[in-house]
Amino acid sequence: METSTIWNKYNGQMYFFILKKVNDRDTTNDIMQNSFLKIHQNIHQLKNREKAKAWAFQIVRNEIHDYFNKSSKIVQDLNHAPIVQTESYLDLCCFDRFLANLPEEYKSVITMVYIKGMKQKDVASEIGISLANVKARIRRAKRLLIEKFNECCKYELNLEGKLVGESNCSLCN
Repeated sequence: METSTIWNKYNGQMYFFILKKVNDRDTTNDIMQNSFLKIHQNIHQLKNREKAKAWAFQIVRNEIHDYFNKSSKIVQDLNHAPIVQTESYLDLCCFDRFLANLPEEYKSVITMVYIKGMKQKDVASEIGISLANVKARIRRAKRLLIEKFNECCKYELNLEGKLVGESNCSLCN
């Protein structure tokens, strides 16, 4: 069997199979190209012509898998480095002060989830409120904390809504 035979029979099916998985035409074309390169290089290993379709689709699936593995490791450069590369929020400039000044309903939820490491569901049952309410309190608390970091420490927000830049805090510097 030849590569051109597999191409003529299955390229349309393969193309739409890949497109359905990756949802991007350029990526689909790249994966198609890589797949048929491997098909061409390894066509001699195909022992049973009846299994050509399954064999070719397995190569396509492997290429899709490789694409997602590689893309999950790529880090985009947004022209800003994250402010802190530490594991703890406590290392942030003024964090303790900002946390202490939060309203009690927000402070307790933030402390349980992000400082103590509890699951939001467990926090909801411990406090006696709904999970949706816990999530709303976390959102509001984060919004307040971001405002404080912007005002006091002069951090900026990147496109993902994360604090970036260097601290320019008049209290800490």
